[in-house]
Amino acid sequence: MTDGGGALAIVLHTHLPYVEGFDTWPFGEEWLWEAAATCYLPLVDLLDRRPDARALTLSVTPVLADQLVAPGVADRFRTFLDDTREDVYAREVDGFRANGHEAEARSLLALLGVYRAARGAADGDDLAGGLLRHASWTSSATHAVLPLIATPEALAVQLDVGTRGHRARTGRWDGGLWLPECAYAPALDAALAEAGVRTACVDLTDLLGHGDERHLRPWATGAGTTLLPIDRALMDLVWSDGAMPAAPAYRDTHRRTTFHLQPWSNDGAAWDPDRARRRAREDAAAFVRAAVTRTAGGGLATVALDTEFLGHWWLEGLWWLEAVLDEAAAQGLRLVHADHAAAAARARGVERLPAEARTTSTWGTPRDLTTWSGPRVAAIAWETRALELDVVAAGAAATERAWRELLAAGSSDWAFLRTRGTAGDYPDRRFAGHAEALRRELRGPGTLEPRLRGLAPGVARSPGPSSGPPR
Repeated sequence: MTDGGGALAIVLHTHLPYVEGFDTWPFGEEWLWEAAATCYLPLVDLLDRRPDARALTLSVTPVLADQLVAPGVADRFRTFLDDTREDVYAREVDGFRANGHEAEARSLLALLGVYRAARGAADGDDLAGGLLRHASWTSSATHAVLPLIATPEALAVQLDVGTRGHRARTGRWDGGLWLPECAYAPALDAALAEAGVRTACVDLTDLLGHGDERHLRPWATGAGTTLLPIDRALMDLVWSDGAMPAAPAYRDTHRRTTFHLQPWSNDGAAWDPDRARRRAREDAAAFVRAAVTRTAGGGLATVALDTEFLGHWWLEGLWWLEAVLDEAAAQGLRLVHADHAAAAARARGVERLPAEARTTSTWGTPRDLTTWSGPRVAAIAWETRALELDVVAAGAAATERAWRELLAAGSSDWAFLRTRGTAGDYPDRRFAGHAEALRRELRGPGTLEPRLRGLAPGVARSPGPSSGPPR
């Protein structure tokens, strides 16, 4: 429950695996450029313009921040916008016009405007500053699935590097932490509390039941961390098969041109930004009406979305989000920052998580650990654990580079992409590369330079089995 009746918390989870410097297209650092142009910079613009957007809870993973501040990134991003994007759009526009398809040409010019606006905002050498200015939540160092980590030492490193990195870059942290993949298990309770984690999101849908009223209240772990259950009853309106982004007016992300551009709407017509924006406002109004109804009896509905879903995958998603701010004011829906909602709940007293929910859960498909440890990725899961045990057993002999390679290999993204089969052999190559580099470094400490591009600068030297996290 929240003070003053029902409320809605929107948590935006901002994350990409470490792709900077690791291949370009179709899989690699162009993911970073696309996300920055279509999502991160437009989102910063929204957050800067709208005082009421301060009620949104923004999480930025340390591994994403590591990439955005890496040397040369801003210059390569601008080159991508100035050269690659301008070139391919010009080619496609000319092609459509030569074949008499003026509507598609106009659609592409409107879409090119997104990249040109990003170019205007991409001054200086720091692409992360705007996001981090608004980011109140962090995550583990490289988005590892925390319940799959085998040792206290490796778990402490993931949490310590993540939280200290956020503090170093933002100068603040009130204890909000995104559990990667919403993966929670009671065995994490003590480590989360020791790391200073005060608030996190969990997905208890299959444990408490879809639409259960118990999703509308915070719960406490055995060590006192406040858990906010995400509310699938509302989230599914936006983020599920056949949800709002499938509406006819929105851009079709499946049909592509020769250069993989997307100038069509879901109904096959040329994409029309005015038509799409009208639909975004309609969907925002419907979403807020649903949220008002859902919280009519009080309580806190928490909706968590991948930030990249808004703008990058669902092009019109940021229009929808801004319209949600408008509609919340118009319909009397109270938007609340997750930290504020959790603090208010703690002041009143938060009950212990229900017994049936004191087990492992994720927001995967299914909502367990299968996506990251099932048959399709068993080799990755077992090898990650073996590497972790080797690094921890090495104690003080494990170098900074060894720990960085372990952090890189432990990213949840490699198993996720392998399970989904959406990135070819890229996740297999990336995992294998980090695993091999780690073995080399353990065999001959100092063989590799300490740095791994811009990843995890907070790692110094590994702890011994009885010491604290690396400093």
